[in-house]
Amino acid sequence: MKKIKIGIVGYGNLGKSAELGIRQNKDMELVGVFTRRDPSTFQGVKAYHIEQAKNMTDQIDVMILCGGSLSDMPVQGPLFAGMFNTVDGYDNHAKIPDYFNVVNEKALEAGKVCIVSSGWDPGMFSLNRLYSEAILPQGKTYTFWGKGISQGHSDAIRRVKGVKDAKQYTVPMGNAIEAVKRGDMPELTPKQRHRRECFVVAEEGADKARIEQEIKSMPNYFSDYDTQVHFISEEELKKNHGGLPHGGLVIRYGKTGRNEEYEHTIEYKINLDSNPNFTANVLLAYARAAYRLNLEGVSGAKTVVDIAPAYLSEKSAEDIRKYLI
Repeated sequence: MKKIKIGIVGYGNLGKSAELGIRQNKDMELVGVFTRRDPSTFQGVKAYHIEQAKNMTDQIDVMILCGGSLSDMPVQGPLFAGMFNTVDGYDNHAKIPDYFNVVNEKALEAGKVCIVSSGWDPGMFSLNRLYSEAILPQGKTYTFWGKGISQGHSDAIRRVKGVKDAKQYTVPMGNAIEAVKRGDMPELTPKQRHRRECFVVAEEGADKARIEQEIKSMPNYFSDYDTQVHFISEEELKKNHGGLPHGGLVIRYGKTGRNEEYEHTIEYKINLDSNPNFTANVLLAYARAAYRLNLEGVSGAKTVVDIAPAYLSEKSAEDIRKYLI
């Protein structure tokens, strides 16, 4: 079996999880990790400085981009699209159309396939929203996240000047979920669906009032929500907020029939012990798809809804029909 040669850009929680995930995929092998840090300090994994990637385009089939969506991905996505097939989990929902267009231009020029926003939301939840709305055209779709730690939002807080470390919990509003499950089909603002709870370790002497204001006013992340900021010690963060759980659900409530007398609910739910481990495995499945599509001569940016499910599976088409259909 020819193995798909994978590179990983970034070696934080998501990058480390991608490395572990590759070991569970028999048709993949890790070429190396690309980092802005000193590669000589890495142990147990082959590491290269990120500048070396441009010299290794013939050694890597797909690059997994594991940087943050706030400032890493807007630069790295288009950059690596000009050299490699790529997969990323860009999760700034409001800016995905613009990000897609920039990556698409570079990918088409280079003849590469670049699958963007392929985590679990955006990603798996996106698929379920599309499927359920196509099946039940008369109705409403609701998405709830958490309770859990958002990697992207936590990273956004850590980019604020004066923040040493941080974790952000997304907490769904129980009364909103109950109303949706009753079939009330309520109109819900972001603040009525979720609140955001931030646990922040500030650098010594940092202006905490300014930090809190910057977090709460951050567009596309916190400004539309009831956001609570708690300043705690580094020890408390490690003791009480060391894990990375998450989860959520997509609910579609719809009606069919001549007089819409039949009511239906489609619900997709996930519970994750480790957000980065699950997300990394989603990225790896789509790395397989990117590789296969490019072999067929396809190029350009794609999202999860553009990819046929069979491209994600290690199984042959015959085995899929035999065991999964």
